[in-house]
Amino acid sequence: MDKEPNNITITCKVKPDMKISHVEIGVCGLSCRLCPAFYRETKSKCEGCKSEYRMGAACPFHNCAVKRKGIEFCGFCDENAICARWRKFRETGKQRDSIVCYQKLEDNIAFIQKNGIEEFEKQQKTREKLVRSMLSEFNEGRSKTLYCIAATILEIDELESVLEEARMKSKDLDIKEKSEVMHSLLNKIAENKNYLLKLRK
Repeated sequence: MDKEPNNITITCKVKPDMKISHVEIGVCGLSCRLCPAFYRETKSKCEGCKSEYRMGAACPFHNCAVKRKGIEFCGFCDENAICARWRKFRETGKQRDSIVCYQKLEDNIAFIQKNGIEEFEKQQKTREKLVRSMLSEFNEGRSKTLYCIAATILEIDELESVLEEARMKSKDLDIKEKSEVMHSLLNKIAENKNYLLKLRK
């Protein structure tokens, strides 16, 4: 379960001279590595917003940024400050989510613009590893979304601490009891830090 998916490089069919290097980072600033669809074990598994499958779907950000302008992230576009579509998307993200948590969207955008997409990807790979550990050790079959949200919102050191404590407190327990321990620890830190560990609809 800890095996990291291959970071593939694909050529955009609409703009053949462009190489997509960060498949699991959304053009809009979301992290695909923290989306429940990224961890599906069925044909509906999503390999990332810029995977070949997703690039075939209708997405205004793909059409504008990747296919027309040849950039991987809206924040690198010269027009990002005046783009009405991106501004509307970001304002909506402050209020509600889809299948993935949008609560850290603005933080993601600011981080990428300040530190670069490579540094952001390193951070997200660490978070992905923690999600995979939670799923392999503490998922009773119904906790995928919760663990993805937690990995999005909590600080990395908080996630590591919760995981370590959950392992300590759940030795010799069955999977259902292990998940209850993890849920309890996540809810405790959420209450203390005022985190919202659910999708906003």
